[in-house]
Amino acid sequence: MGISLSAYIDELHGRSDLIWPKPADAKPMKATPYLKPLPEVKLVTWSLYGTLLEIDHGKLLHHHPQEIRMQIALEKVIKEFNMWNSMTRRQGQPWEGMLILYDRFREDLEMVSSKHKGDFTETDSVKIWSKILDRLKQKDYTWDAGKYGDQEEFALKIAYFFHASLQGVQAAPDAQPILAELTKEGVFQGLLADAQAFSLAQLKHELSLQGRFSSVAEMFSPEFFFLSYQEKLRKPSLTLYKRPKEVFKKHGILPEQVLHVSHRLKDDLAIAKKSGFRTALLVADQTCQVTAEEVRHPDMKPDRLLTEVRQIRQIVGR
Repeated sequence: MGISLSAYIDELHGRSDLIWPKPADAKPMKATPYLKPLPEVKLVTWSLYGTLLEIDHGKLLHHHPQEIRMQIALEKVIKEFNMWNSMTRRQGQPWEGMLILYDRFREDLEMVSSKHKGDFTETDSVKIWSKILDRLKQKDYTWDAGKYGDQEEFALKIAYFFHASLQGVQAAPDAQPILAELTKEGVFQGLLADAQAFSLAQLKHELSLQGRFSSVAEMFSPEFFFLSYQEKLRKPSLTLYKRPKEVFKKHGILPEQVLHVSHRLKDDLAIAKKSGFRTALLVADQTCQVTAEEVRHPDMKPDRLLTEVRQIRQIVGR
């Protein structure tokens, strides 16, 4: 067994030889917060990327539209994990050969159909890199199992390294102290989010830069984690909201006592609203791609509107 993912992430970000991308400077949108308290709310569920974690494009990408981003990320992966000697020699640069492999396995996983109409399957980044490792092992590729663990653990660490090299991520301003305050005040918090297997460790690392805490479970209730890589479905899949609704009821929490917070309206909050949840739209920057007409549409209109994460306390704080 190798070191934990959290320890690995902390170690990576403590190295001086690695440069990580940063999210673009926030470009605020014109919006007026609506923060009337909702005292009936017992549970706040959060979206992750673009809401609690700032990230360019507002979501985690498997393939960046800017080819130079893919080139840099793949070159860093090949160098960091000494993959070149076990790669098939092709014309062009090593990263181009790796991109062909990566896209092939990514596209295969993306073509897997869902079981139910209205659902969309999630692409598991760890599976992509595990398939790449299978290919490299055909040419005697090995790794330090004492540090990285078995193949699945190693693929998980590569997946994190790749995505951290592809897109800059940081916690939203004041996210950690506000989440901690809500927990102290007895507000239950969960995650209803598109996420990968490394996302909780990434969240912990980024939040810890704003304040010390020992684990994500200090602020979130693990029984209220609904993450796309675990559910094998991504937003706006209807089933991704149906199962949480059933779990909440088992804990004595009705749908109208749940407030779901996200920067995504059409493919997140609108589905949560349809499921009976209260909704809050975070309009912090232009990664929130909504129009005034959409915000006013009766099928999508959120119950509350925030321009900063800290404003959640005015809605549900005790």
